[in-house]
Amino acid sequence: MIKKITFIFLISFLSLSSNAQTVYEHISNKNLYDFLDELANNQIIELNSAIKPYSRVFISEKLMEAVQKRNELNTRQQKELDFYLQGFQPELDYPLNFKSDYLRKSSEWALGANPVGAFYKDSLVTMWLKPILGYDYTSNKNGNLTHSWGGLELGGYIGKHLAFYTSLRDNNVSQLVIKPEYFIQDEGVPVKNFGSAGVDYSEARGGLTYSWKWGSIGLVKDHLQWGDNYYGSNILSGRTPSFGMIKLSLAPTSWFEFSYFHGWLVSSVVDSTRSYWDGDSYRAVFYPKYMASNMYTFKPFKRFYFSLGNSIVYSNINVQAAYLIPFLFYKSVDHTLNSTYQYGDAGQNSQMFFNVSSRNVKHLHLYGTLFVDELSLRYMFNPAKQSNLISYKVGGRMSDFPLDNLWLSIEYTRSNPLVYQNYLSTVTFESNHYNLGHYLRDNSDVWNIGVGYKPLRGLHVSLTYTLARHGNDFDYKTAPTNQGLKFMETVTWKQQQIIARINYEIVNNTYLYCTFNYQDITGQQVEIAKYTPEYYWGKSSTISMGMNIGF
Repeated sequence: MIKKITFIFLISFLSLSSNAQTVYEHISNKNLYDFLDELANNQIIELNSAIKPYSRVFISEKLMEAVQKRNELNTRQQKELDFYLQGFQPELDYPLNFKSDYLRKSSEWALGANPVGAFYKDSLVTMWLKPILGYDYTSNKNGNLTHSWGGLELGGYIGKHLAFYTSLRDNNVSQLVIKPEYFIQDEGVPVKNFGSAGVDYSEARGGLTYSWKWGSIGLVKDHLQWGDNYYGSNILSGRTPSFGMIKLSLAPTSWFEFSYFHGWLVSSVVDSTRSYWDGDSYRAVFYPKYMASNMYTFKPFKRFYFSLGNSIVYSNINVQAAYLIPFLFYKSVDHTLNSTYQYGDAGQNSQMFFNVSSRNVKHLHLYGTLFVDELSLRYMFNPAKQSNLISYKVGGRMSDFPLDNLWLSIEYTRSNPLVYQNYLSTVTFESNHYNLGHYLRDNSDVWNIGVGYKPLRGLHVSLTYTLARHGNDFDYKTAPTNQGLKFMETVTWKQQQIIARINYEIVNNTYLYCTFNYQDITGQQVEIAKYTPEYYWGKSSTISMGMNIGF
């Protein structure tokens, strides 16, 4: 044990093969992201958690920072740290698997048990190939559902600056319970026909990136999550199917970070002038749809981060050079490009957002986010005159206090009427019809209260209570925004939910899990049918169990 600890301390200064390469660790690896969050809450590491996903090199650096404070970790955390370091051997110069040295400096492929996969390394190239497999079985009084998936992940580094990754996951579900209109947090399903029968669909992600010591740029197709949260972000949730983007990340100083992307969204709005019949087949062509977004993050003092940014969703024009400039305020650009009074409103759809995160009190993370779709400073405090189209979130999590390995959290989110909406279908805050922001969309709020315990390395037990409400539906095209709209004047959809979950990570990225989900959904039947799969109508007790390798 002493030799093992000494070896880890030694390589903490020498181990990173390069701090200038970028392969993103997917946001669905929640146990790993939760462990980093726990380390940050306990002031073991510092972490800007407003922008996800993190790169694998960044994660390995944070894990090695924790190695320096190993004596401040409890027994379970030390085992967790060693365990996760096993999964980042491609980012390290020396193997940390003390049972089998499967990642060698020589040029050959080798198999590993932790994590599952094959690995290769020589003086120029580091590569890995991992399987993606999973099966989920769900049952309640309305019947049984199954979801199976499989695929492969390939990634690696070339030299000191280039990196690449790709993954393909084929899915089969016995019944679709995820659709754009449903109030469900699960990742969106990229299928053409949302019928009730079982369907097959796939999700492909990947990227090619070039990095240097304090930044990276890349062509990426992946999921993004912007805004601190534990129960769903209200800025960018990461719930839509992945989309292609140019992505830029900069961290030139210890007190400033910058993130930007220009994305190619999927409008799903048919352009009838470009669509055509070819024999008996109708070739539907969608309107192009793009999004540019940036986020500035400042750290005025230790463990306190303030972020602000803006975005624009635009269409009906080619890719605009001004929106490829990462640092601009895009609403002002839009005014310049569309300054006309002769042809009505030719503008695009712009947004602003803010995020505050504080871990200045040990064990405690406090945070808040604000998404601004439309705001009137003149009538801000006069609800009879102006409906401010905003969504805000406040919350906190306590880690390892008052007991080790215990966490407690509370979070509240409110979205005013019409936020995330737009009167033009080609520039909505959506991709594939899935809202880019909060899963409950406008005129809604939700309380989330959770408690979790980690008695052993890899074993997580949690209990969460959710009270979610949605009010009257408003149409942006007809709603009188200049006269004020009351927030949730009538509750048309309400969900009370208790989720008990237990999962165990056997080896890196390999899980067994079981979930009990009790929920009671009430309200107007039309709204329940619109926003809830029939499988969950009324009161239901649902049991899910399954396993997965990779994400």
